[in-house]
Amino acid sequence: MMINRENLATLFSLEQKEFARLHPLSKNAYEQADHLFGKVPMTWMNKKAGGFPIYFDRASGNRIWDIDGNEYIDFALGDTGAMAGHSAPKVTDAIVRRVKELGGLTTMLPTQDAEWVAANLSDRFGMAKWSFALTATDANRWAIRLVRAITGKSKILFNSYCYHGSVDEALIVVGPDGEGMSRPGNVGSPVDVTLTSRVAEFNDIEGLERQLKHGDVAAVLIEPALTNIGIVLPEPGYHEAVRALTRKYGALLIIDETHTFSAGYGGMTKRDGLEPDVFVIGKSIAGGIPTGAYGLSAEFAEQVLSRTDLDLVDMGGVGGTLAGNPLSVAAMRATLEHVLTEEAFEHMISLATAFTDGVNELFDRYELPWAINQLGARAEYRFARPYPINGTAANESADAELEDFLHLYLVNRGILLTPFHNMALMCPTTTLEDVNLHNEVFEQAIRALVQV
Repeated sequence: MMINRENLATLFSLEQKEFARLHPLSKNAYEQADHLFGKVPMTWMNKKAGGFPIYFDRASGNRIWDIDGNEYIDFALGDTGAMAGHSAPKVTDAIVRRVKELGGLTTMLPTQDAEWVAANLSDRFGMAKWSFALTATDANRWAIRLVRAITGKSKILFNSYCYHGSVDEALIVVGPDGEGMSRPGNVGSPVDVTLTSRVAEFNDIEGLERQLKHGDVAAVLIEPALTNIGIVLPEPGYHEAVRALTRKYGALLIIDETHTFSAGYGGMTKRDGLEPDVFVIGKSIAGGIPTGAYGLSAEFAEQVLSRTDLDLVDMGGVGGTLAGNPLSVAAMRATLEHVLTEEAFEHMISLATAFTDGVNELFDRYELPWAINQLGARAEYRFARPYPINGTAANESADAELEDFLHLYLVNRGILLTPFHNMALMCPTTTLEDVNLHNEVFEQAIRALVQV
């Protein structure tokens, strides 16, 4: 069944009017924001199908309320940052205890909680040694410096349309000639990205080997599934081939599971038996408190620590003096120990499966050329069928008008998806009723789109 594109414009206009009616205080707050760059705290908050952003008031579990009093089922969950749910009680208790009873939010001194967190991360992801940052972006930057120092090679290889935060080297995509080029829209690149990086399509083993043959790649830095361009899953045997090729050509392997942690208790690394030399994670492991972490294999950690010419004390700080602070470490311990447990992931994944099955049934019933992929507790639909298997194809399947309409239709009926994608994430307090409501409202939107 085809989407009625003329009808889409009319429907979108109606939803924009309804959005303005439901959010007068948010509209006014946005209009009054004269001192913020782009009128918002971060310019990416201008991803706003309704013409202005919703202004946040409060949240609990998987619910959000805006300043106009509207309540939402939150499937965005801070783009995985709130995977544990908003203000999980055990995390809140740990934060309050650190702030009110113990004090010392940042001290430049270690706490005993840090060793507990590192041991738990080792159990989940298999890395021997850990260090903390303020964000996964910071952790990725330091990982890149370490692998360059140890290998003596200058370039890092990425997948086209990957996501590793604002790491300069990662903003490279496969161009029309099959070689790397700067990602469109890259802001203020310090140098031509092809001087620092190489690129291959996800799931393209031949392309990966062609780039590794140059002999100048210090490490391959990948997400085990692409997540910021839809959820692009690995083909069978892909990761085994990546690991074999990195070893063949003397490159290290860095796996960033900041988003793919949704796969389960130990992410895709534990689930699929992956073998990184360096592992990066952030966002969700502290229940919403800013943090990041990177883990090193025993062999790589020994290589780094044996280098007496590297100043790992003074020049080795990641994220400044606030990294590894007592507050973020206490929040990590509470989140990992009490909230994002194996039992919680079982619950979250079962709900994501129900979400995926329901959406798939709608695609089949209405004969839509769309597809949905699931990664553990997370699912995302794309306007292509079959689902794309690399970043470039996933990017080309985007439909901004259709995406904006669907987001706005859902928001006006109390359902939030991640604003940059059609992504839904489950947290420990999400219920089957929440999932069913999304699927009911989503069907209403589809019926409006396909009517002639």
